[in-house]
Amino acid sequence: MEFIENKNFRDKKYSENELVTGEYGGCSFTNCNFSNANLSEIAFTECKFENCDLSMAKLVNTTFGDVEFNNCKLLGLRFDSCNKTTVALCFNYCNLNFSSFFKLKLKKTNFDNCKLEEVEFAETDLTGSVFNKCDLVRAVFENTNLEGCDFRTSFNFSINPEINRIFKAKFSHQNIAGLLSKYNITIE
Repeated sequence: MEFIENKNFRDKKYSENELVTGEYGGCSFTNCNFSNANLSEIAFTECKFENCDLSMAKLVNTTFGDVEFNNCKLLGLRFDSCNKTTVALCFNYCNLNFSSFFKLKLKKTNFDNCKLEEVEFAETDLTGSVFNKCDLVRAVFENTNLEGCDFRTSFNFSINPEINRIFKAKFSHQNIAGLLSKYNITIE
């Protein structure tokens, strides 16, 4: 397996030419297109993706260790098929609509200004994660550990406290309705 370290990749189309299978350490990917690419069995450690499109990429046994995504399009990604031993991610200004984090351990993950429409968080451990200014319309939270999570600036979420762990999670007065939506009550 090839080891690629501290290399900058810019303006590449990996949906046409596959990224070499190997381990990428400290690399940056800028304005790259990975849509529908096969990223299976590739390891990314301490890498940054800037202005990239990874929509519908295959992530079977892909490793993401301390990886940051900035202003990326990540539609329909199955993070739940990644290598689960090392998953450390950070998302800033990303579109993650229709992606899945089912059963992953994502403690202290930052989601900053992200679109998370219909994202699957069922049975995910998000302890201490921050959802800053995120749109969580129809995101799925079932048997999810949300202890210590910060939702104070996020919106459009629906979280049932009866089937999720929300001990010490933070919410604002403006978005508290997202915890009561299952009761079909009016809050004025």
